[in-house]
Amino acid sequence: MGINSQEAIKKLKALMDHVDQPLKKSFQNLHQGFLMETLERFLKAREYDVSKAHKMLVDCLKWRVENEIDKILRKPIFPADVYRAVRDSQLVGLSGYSKEGLPVFAIGVGLSTLDKANVNDYVQSHIQINEYRDRVVLPSASKKYGRSITTCVKILDMTGLKLSALGNVKLLTILSTIDDLNYPERTTAYYIVNAPYVFSSCWKVVKPLLHERTKRKIQVLPGCGRDELLKIMDYSSLPHFCKRESSLSSSRSSGHQGSQNCYSLDQPFHQQLYNYIKQQSLMTEAVEPIRKGSFHVNLQVPVSKSKGAAKTIESELRKYGSGLSDTLIELEIM
Repeated sequence: MGINSQEAIKKLKALMDHVDQPLKKSFQNLHQGFLMETLERFLKAREYDVSKAHKMLVDCLKWRVENEIDKILRKPIFPADVYRAVRDSQLVGLSGYSKEGLPVFAIGVGLSTLDKANVNDYVQSHIQINEYRDRVVLPSASKKYGRSITTCVKILDMTGLKLSALGNVKLLTILSTIDDLNYPERTTAYYIVNAPYVFSSCWKVVKPLLHERTKRKIQVLPGCGRDELLKIMDYSSLPHFCKRESSLSSSRSSGHQGSQNCYSLDQPFHQQLYNYIKQQSLMTEAVEPIRKGSFHVNLQVPVSKSKGAAKTIESELRKYGSGLSDTLIELEIM
């Protein structure tokens, strides 16, 4: 950090010392003892403009308080079959750690159908994984490696990607907006692997919706990306879909490869996450009943971008003929 960034952090800290008590309490949950690193993350997200970073951080804390985000790890997704449906259709897992100690998250973009539960369940699941990462995974990694670790690496698997996935753009925009506004600068790099032919068409739609700072972190790797990824992590930390030349045999079902499949409910990360939320809910249930609620997300995507995305989707779908007309009908973006 240079002199300017140090000064910006100092000014932002002074401003945060004067926020209301409910926001201060949530702020403690947010930074988990990594105060300076958290302030810098929000400053980076706003190009070190202290005023804008302060507003972003305060808005984030208000969102946390209004939606009881600090209690979300006490709220299991139930019934159990709904939780399993979410896990089977929103593929994500922790495959290991980079050589620098950063958690490596694998996301099955191509095989995530996002059609087995309602939007609120997917949003709740997404936020819970974010919060578990920030409150448990990152602090544990910091302790293990003896230094502050506040970011992660994400590997996006495009195996099985189809143009029909464009029908999920609205939900994906909600999730990415949550991350951009409330969990900024948590990911140092996004690696896209196993990209099929249709990826270029999907990318044309998604790219304009992303913030510039996010675009700069994205790398599309050839094939399964194994050789490139081995430069930053050991073989044991590679996701299962990167350990072979072709991941066409990857399955939507998490049961086929057992614990080796980082999406599997039997995988340590998911077992630990499930048990953590269960234990927290049991402790809370004795004090107050568990209430299932929805989450408000303010979508800050310019209208021009939304209209542009809709036109691009229609254009790309028509290239592949009338067989995808159902997807066109279902697209109700913004």
